[in-house]
Amino acid sequence: MARNKHLARKLRLAKETKSNSAVPIWVVVKTRRRVPFRPRLRHWRRAKLKNV
Repeated sequence: MARNKHLARKLRLAKETKSNSAVPIWVVVKTRRRVPFRPRLRHWRRAKLKNV
């Protein structure tokens, strides 16, 4: 990937980084596990992002 990125690409990468983090445990407890702990688990080596 290029060292200098377009702003739109940088924003999309930031969004994917945030969505890859775990859900707070209090949300899981409050919703009685209706919300999974890691809903969109993605590993940087296994699954690649599309259209980034």
